[in-house]
Amino acid sequence: MSIILTPKLKEEYEDLFASCVIKSEALTSVNTARDKILNNQQRYEQVSAVTHVPWFVIATIHSLEGSLNFKTHLHNGDPLSAKTVHVPKGRPSGSPPFTWEASAADALAFDNMNTVKTWTLATILFKLEAFNGFGYRMRHPEVLTPYLWSFTNHYDKGKFVSDGKFDPNLRSKQVGGAAILKALSDANAVTIATD
Repeated sequence: MSIILTPKLKEEYEDLFASCVIKSEALTSVNTARDKILNNQQRYEQVSAVTHVPWFVIATIHSLEGSLNFKTHLHNGDPLSAKTVHVPKGRPSGSPPFTWEASAADALAFDNMNTVKTWTLATILFKLEAFNGFGYRMRHPEVLTPYLWSFTNHYDKGKFVSDGKFDPNLRSKQVGGAAILKALSDANAVTIATD
């Protein structure tokens, strides 16, 4: 089943983001991620110039997939010293070791993020969720994906521990993408258009 960004889904993303609050106990973790991102903004902007994906979207994926470690593939956090071994396997083309920037550009092209013309809030959240997969939406709609909503009021527990294996009591320990975007927006580091 293919999921597309319908007007109803667009409204859902916009409403969730508008009502999104970072949990007080998570503020330190979220602000630490935000500060690391801002300290490396120039590297994200280099990849943005090549791919036309907003720098802060690239940074958010980097936090989610590689814990902001520039020695890992943006695709999935595997080490840059070899091609990826996890999904997507065997990326990028060429011979290792890879630079973070080249691998990041490949990851964004692999997921067709470089073809997006207009980066609205709903598009950003949709593409981030698509980057990780729609498993929560399709198999566990009672849980908003922690990939986006972890550390916010929109997520408590429930997590896939591996492909297809879901634990309803497990809590994500990772800052969600919406929390990162909210922190960057609240710090006036980015402006995210709704239309």
